[in-house]
Amino acid sequence: MTAFCPPSLLSRAALLTLAALAFVGDIVANAHAGELPAIAARQRSERKIFSDGEIAEGFLKTAFGAEYHLAGRVDRIRKFDAPVRVFADGDRADRKAQLTKVVADVASRVQHLDIAMTDNSEAANVRVKLVRDRDLYKTLSTFYGADKAREIRSSLDPQCLSGFRKNERFEIEHSDVILTVDNGDFVFLDCAYEELLQSLGPINDTSSVPWTMFNDNVSMGYFDVYDQYILNLLYDPRIRPGMTVQEVKALLPEVLADVRIWVKQVNNLAD
Repeated sequence: MTAFCPPSLLSRAALLTLAALAFVGDIVANAHAGELPAIAARQRSERKIFSDGEIAEGFLKTAFGAEYHLAGRVDRIRKFDAPVRVFADGDRADRKAQLTKVVADVASRVQHLDIAMTDNSEAANVRVKLVRDRDLYKTLSTFYGADKAREIRSSLDPQCLSGFRKNERFEIEHSDVILTVDNGDFVFLDCAYEELLQSLGPINDTSSVPWTMFNDNVSMGYFDVYDQYILNLLYDPRIRPGMTVQEVKALLPEVLADVRIWVKQVNNLAD
């Protein structure tokens, strides 16, 4: 994240010992396959078929609430209601290139989300700060102040973070992401996917859903099918910022039926 502007929400990616990285979208799979030979095995082992109940559970648990919040209500749907433009702030050209591919992958897999990179920092409503690991907490202190940075460190002990600022209509106006650049490709990609996606709205981590990257015990490094369901549900036009749990539940069967068609198509899933 960059500067603290309440109400702001934060999430972390708890990065455990990792054995494999699944493909990072069609456009980057081949490039990373040579670096991480376990990509193909991870992709083959991914669960891709879920019941309506399993998808709804993960959506409701991540789209409502917040693992850590500084101000504001967390019992409403929060999402962008405008095109999303992402600016990378840092001097690592290789990480910027990877982030560009991550954003393109997300754009290709979320049907109603208009998201793309921009070279204009003033035009961006998502700012990704690329920092060295040793500078992470100094960066937090700069953005949030020393006291809040210590609180974040003791509560989350993050290696990467995301947060957003919303208005009174629960529309996200600006998101900030902090990614460390020097902890290896898997850590960078795992953080980039999770924190970018959470900065779009599903900010709440949950330990009770084993298939989502929004679980501190799960590391993905790619945009898995289950989380594609969550983001496609969130960005369906019928799911509006400010909706309550009950309002969303009433729409979920109809929306999920259409989302299933899209996710099946974009991932070439069998019947």
